[in-house]
Amino acid sequence: MSFFPGKDPEAGDKFSCEAIAHVIVPRTVDLGDGFSVRRALPSIQTRMVGPFIFFDHFGPAEFKAGNGLDVRPHPHIGLATVTYLFDGEIMHRDSLGTAAPIKPGEVNWMTAGKGIVHSERTGPELRTTGSPIHGLQMWVGLPAAKEEMDPGFAHHATSEFPMVTEAGKSVRVMVGSLYGTKSPVPMVHETIFGDVHLTAGASLPLDADHEERAVYVIKGTIDIAGDKFEPGRLLVFKRGDRITITAATDAHFVIVGGAPMDGPRHIWWNFVSSRKERIEQAKADWTAGHFDKVPGDEIEFIPLPEKPGVNSIDKAAPL
Repeated sequence: MSFFPGKDPEAGDKFSCEAIAHVIVPRTVDLGDGFSVRRALPSIQTRMVGPFIFFDHFGPAEFKAGNGLDVRPHPHIGLATVTYLFDGEIMHRDSLGTAAPIKPGEVNWMTAGKGIVHSERTGPELRTTGSPIHGLQMWVGLPAAKEEMDPGFAHHATSEFPMVTEAGKSVRVMVGSLYGTKSPVPMVHETIFGDVHLTAGASLPLDADHEERAVYVIKGTIDIAGDKFEPGRLLVFKRGDRITITAATDAHFVIVGGAPMDGPRHIWWNFVSSRKERIEQAKADWTAGHFDKVPGDEIEFIPLPEKPGVNSIDKAAPL
């Protein structure tokens, strides 16, 4: 299948040169043992790209024997979390009774809606031997009319996602529609998420079908209109322009975006809402113990912080 039937813009074309609205360098925090987290969204330049309101890239790192990930039970409202691994494994548990490991190439899509609690840990077997960890965790905002929907959890295996391949390039369509194929992941708002690999010299067009689009470079170097971008950069594109992404070296990146959200969102700790008063209610409910417990992980929890912020990352915060 051809990725794009029309003429691709060449490096130096006006459409290509002016297509990038922002280049975001994530804030990076080292959590110890060589484990770092890079947070690209929200940022000063861009609060959201489509419904994506939060974008964390963690690892690659190697947990030594006896160590692992320990994100204690914590609450969410008004969003869906999307966890996607390139390496390693995380055990997800939530207040719906879900206990599901996530492995590379799979997607855990957890809808918080009116409220959910979950934990993310390294399983006991991998903790004994040590294990790698590398992946993304993203938050997707829900439309205002769906913010109080019932919570839910869906796990999708690697085999469920369509692959679009052509010489030197491959795209796994994880969420939404890209390049004539559609992901099986249900959505309540137009969302796109694609995992892309290009060999050196290969080019991938990115059309303007979706209003808001960005790419995050995982590995290698990409070229857009003669400008080169290294790993750890979120490139946010202007609306309406189609561009060409060329691999200066073998490259790995993801595409994210979709339709604009229906208004701004407030973020406080793990809570997202279009209404400030709803966040205040969630804070009070968590403090009072009104959220449900996580079966199998009922003892520990992350207390409500005094001064949380999306500008900081600490060991008590979810990925």
